[in-house]
Amino acid sequence: MTCLRLASVNVNGIRAAFRKGMGDWLATRDVDVLALQEVRASSDDLAGLLGDEWDIVHDPATAKGRAGVAIASRHSAHVHRVALGADDFDSAGRWLEADYEIGGTTVTVVSTYVHSGEVDTPKQDEKWKFLDAMTERLPKLREHNPLAVVVGDLNVGHDQRDIKNWKGNVKRAGFLPRERAYFSRFFGEQGAEVEGADGTTGPGLGWVDVGRAQAGDVEGPYTWWSWRGQAFDNDTGWRIDYQMATPELAAKVTQYTVDRAAAYDQRWSDHAPVVVDYEL
Repeated sequence: MTCLRLASVNVNGIRAAFRKGMGDWLATRDVDVLALQEVRASSDDLAGLLGDEWDIVHDPATAKGRAGVAIASRHSAHVHRVALGADDFDSAGRWLEADYEIGGTTVTVVSTYVHSGEVDTPKQDEKWKFLDAMTERLPKLREHNPLAVVVGDLNVGHDQRDIKNWKGNVKRAGFLPRERAYFSRFFGEQGAEVEGADGTTGPGLGWVDVGRAQAGDVEGPYTWWSWRGQAFDNDTGWRIDYQMATPELAAKVTQYTVDRAAAYDQRWSDHAPVVVDYEL
C-alpha cells in the first residue's frame, strides 16, 4: 500500500505566504501533492520558492496578480488539463486538473478556486457560470478516473455547520441558498433527486465531502477566518476549503486534518491548509 498525503491551501499570494512562514510548515509536513489557490505569481516564482524537488503545473489568471491555481507534486504529472465551461467563459487561474501515477495507481487531482461572488453583481454571475460548469464537469471527471479528487477554496459553506455566524450570512455570497443547493447536488446520492436549500431539486452527483465525512456532525472545522477583529481568536470562521472525492477514493481516506495556526501571529494565510491521507 502507498500513502498519498494531499494538502490544499489558498495561499493568498504565495510570495507573501513564504515571507510569513509557509516554507517552515511545508518543510515539516511530508506532503506528496500540494494544491494551491490564489497563487498570484509567475511559474518562475513558484519554482524558485518550492525548489527543484517539486514537479509543478500552474495555470495563472488572465489578469496578472489575480487568482492562479497550481499543483506541486513529488510525482510527475503525466497529463494535465485546464479550462472549464464554454469557450467564451474565462476560467483561467481557477481550474487545473492533473493525473499522477502513484505506486502504480493513477489519481486525478483538481486544484480549483471558485469565485467569491457578490450578490446582484457581475461577480456573482461569473460564480453561477463556474458552478454550472463544475456541475457539468464532475460526472465526466469521474468517468475519466474513478479515483479523482477536487480540492481548493470553493467559497461556499454548504450548511449551517460550516459557518459560525450563519444567520448573519444567509443573504451574502458564500452562503446563499442557491449556492448551497449546488453543493447538495455535488454531495447527494448519485442519480437521486436532491432538494437544495433554495427549494430546487436536481440529480445528486455522488461525490463525497471528505471533511464532513471525517469530522461528523460538528461545527466546522473551519478553514478560513477574516484578518479583521477577533475572528481567528474566537474561531468565528467558515469551512469553505474542501477535498471532495469520488466515493472510490474517499473510501481510502485514513486521516483528515485542518492545519490551523497555533496563534494569530503565526498565520501565513487567512486560510488553513486542509491535509488528507489516502491509502492507495
